[in-house]
Amino acid sequence: MAVQAELEKAGLHPLTVELGEVELGVTPSRRQLEEIDAALKKLGFELIDDKRSRIIAKMKKVIIELVHHSEDKLTVKLSERLSQALHYDYSYLSNLFSEVEGTTIEKYFISQRIERAKELLVYDELSLSEIADRLGYSGVAHLSAQFKKVTGLTPTYYKSLKQHRRRNIDEL
Repeated sequence: MAVQAELEKAGLHPLTVELGEVELGVTPSRRQLEEIDAALKKLGFELIDDKRSRIIAKMKKVIIELVHHSEDKLTVKLSERLSQALHYDYSYLSNLFSEVEGTTIEKYFISQRIERAKELLVYDELSLSEIADRLGYSGVAHLSAQFKKVTGLTPTYYKSLKQHRRRNIDEL
């Protein structure tokens, strides 16, 4: 909503505004782009206009939607899902992501899954087994091992903490 409001203030009326992506009916002027970029930075957002950054943003969007906004279990390999969604060979996507982000797609995917596990643990509506199943882990042992490797805590101990140390999606 904040992004849409800023675009409309700049005289642009977006056709769609989604996570990490805006579709405009007209091409903005250089001055409008500069104004939008400055306004978005104040809100903690960033205007991305180079091809490599757009591809990275789309990869992150696919992963975030898959982990945080989909109730479906991951039935297709992540590499296949990204290749299908972005229409690029996975090895190209993997190399690009590693070069630009300084981490692998797999580590980014794992960090997103662990943050989602933290969220589900805090809600306390699902068992650890159900969380492991929902996030596509082979079992509780796999989830627990990965959770401990990333956070240094077991899922059960994390759940018992009064202050939960979750991170925002965009900080991962």
